[in-house]
Amino acid sequence: MQIQGSAAEGFEPVREAFAANFREYGELGAAFALYHRGRKVVDLWAGDARPEVGGRPAPAVAWQADSTQVLRSVTKGATAAAALLLAQRGELDLDAPVAQYWPEFKAAGKERIPVRWLLSHRAGLPALDRQLRVGEVLAWEPAVAAVAAQRPFWEPGTAHGYHPYTYGWLVGEVVRRVSGRTVGRYFAEEIAEPLGLDLWIGLPARVAARVGRLVDLPRPADPDGGLRLRPRRGVVEAYQDPQSLTARSFAAVSPKLDLNDPVVQAAEIPGANGIGTARAVARFYAALIGATEQGTALFDRFTLAEAMGPASDGPDRVLVVNSRFGHGYFRHGPTSPMSSPAAFGHPGRGGALGFADPELGLAFGYVTCGMQPGVTGDIRSRRLIAAVRSCLE
Repeated sequence: MQIQGSAAEGFEPVREAFAANFREYGELGAAFALYHRGRKVVDLWAGDARPEVGGRPAPAVAWQADSTQVLRSVTKGATAAAALLLAQRGELDLDAPVAQYWPEFKAAGKERIPVRWLLSHRAGLPALDRQLRVGEVLAWEPAVAAVAAQRPFWEPGTAHGYHPYTYGWLVGEVVRRVSGRTVGRYFAEEIAEPLGLDLWIGLPARVAARVGRLVDLPRPADPDGGLRLRPRRGVVEAYQDPQSLTARSFAAVSPKLDLNDPVVQAAEIPGANGIGTARAVARFYAALIGATEQGTALFDRFTLAEAMGPASDGPDRVLVVNSRFGHGYFRHGPTSPMSSPAAFGHPGRGGALGFADPELGLAFGYVTCGMQPGVTGDIRSRRLIAAVRSCLE
């Protein structure tokens, strides 16, 4: 496998870890970028951007420097940034009731839920009483109307549970009500364009030819123990039981969204369908903490503190394991390993990962076309993180 791009002096082990993902862990096509204290030190890509799907032959399309990929839930970090930037500018009060900005939301006893509980997965709205059709998701209004009418699955504020799809409609509609712009447009105009990011929520037609294809991969062997990496039995049962809150939360849309469909990619689904390059994901997180070449942070210290939290910590009613969140971001922990306890960011189901570490001055962006089973990261990103840490020691 020919690895393209560069790794600065001292970061050669990261290049080797990236290559090892192809040799040992089933990687088909991917890109990885890293910022360290204001300098882009790694920018790598390799493999096939559009592997065959379902055994149907497809011509190889080499991953290019500007290839983009669907990011799955890495998108949530961009969505959170839009809301937090509005708060930083005094346009949104995180402690105000959501219904102050979105009156329809007060239905079913939700009139006192503050905005910050949407960001920290504490609103009790990870699923819906009925599955949404794809057309309703693409149209936006039916999806947010369903969320506004939904009764919480637990008393809001008393527990937390990951909101796989509904997070995007909850936070995205607040951004729309406050700013008068869709969350995709707000992110583009206020964050992506000023920073020069190839990162979108709602893909412009001009970029469609650069998007890779997502394909499912089997879970790789555990290189440390020779065993398969298996989730706990209770977790498996929660995903397999169609009546569980876990299964219902991840199956909020029926039929399942085809994230390779250009029509789906062009829509705004701010919990799931962001598209971008690894370079853009890394630069986005670098900008949050002031670790770009310009050195100016998008978030001030108060907003950074809100992003990092902690806001939720402990048993997760949807993931069925312990999880930790700030406002809009996973925090480093066993469920979502990053570079240090100071790190915050967001994984994407299947493997993608973006995060910032203000203590180490790192910003990390990894995207892949090969989706391995799992919600919060896998062996490929963990190996890249370990290689980065080894370069800093």
